[in-house]
Amino acid sequence: MLRIDIITVLPALLESPFAHSIMKRAVDKGLLQINVINLRDYSNFPHKQVDDYQYGGGAGMVMMIEPIAHCIESLQKECTYDDIIFMTPDGSTLNQKMANTLSMSQNLLILCGHYKGIDQRVREKYITKEISIGDYVLSGGELGAAVLVDAIGRLLPGVLNDETSALTDSFQDDLLAPPVYTRPSEFMGMKVPEILLSGHAANIESWRHEQSVERTRTKRPDIYKE
Repeated sequence: MLRIDIITVLPALLESPFAHSIMKRAVDKGLLQINVINLRDYSNFPHKQVDDYQYGGGAGMVMMIEPIAHCIESLQKECTYDDIIFMTPDGSTLNQKMANTLSMSQNLLILCGHYKGIDQRVREKYITKEISIGDYVLSGGELGAAVLVDAIGRLLPGVLNDETSALTDSFQDDLLAPPVYTRPSEFMGMKVPEILLSGHAANIESWRHEQSVERTRTKRPDIYKE
């Protein structure tokens, strides 16, 4: 079982993403444990404060090191983490290879930033991996954490009904997935390619590979060049 702990100042934002579909199935099967931790529970400041003005001036509040350190060190007393991850726009961009690697972990801790960010000393002392889900800024790290957990959780053995499904996803072999079709075989004059109706497994696999290569070449030339 993979355990993922998520530190946040807004735990309610993470209730829905893990209460439905594949992530709920993973939890119900005992393959994935997700613990959402309210950072404010670890604050010794009045009104459970977790942020303050930044030194040197400037707009935006900064998450303080003290409640974060208290939270992380309390959690470390009961669990040894393979990685302590900070969701941040200037982190390494999440990709399938990264998700594959993280899915082989036993315990992960994710810290969700908020406001202007977190005290740099947190990143220097505790964080082992910084991850971004894209070159844009969100209101906080919660949505990014939900994306990361979903990308990891669906890869755990036994989560998907057809375990080969995850292996044929886009990016697993550095190619985009080929086009897919289902019934009816013809709709408004649009027909399913005959090769997919042939029953010839080897020819179908070859066609799918050719489609993946061409789709990658046209849609993601950056990946194709690599």
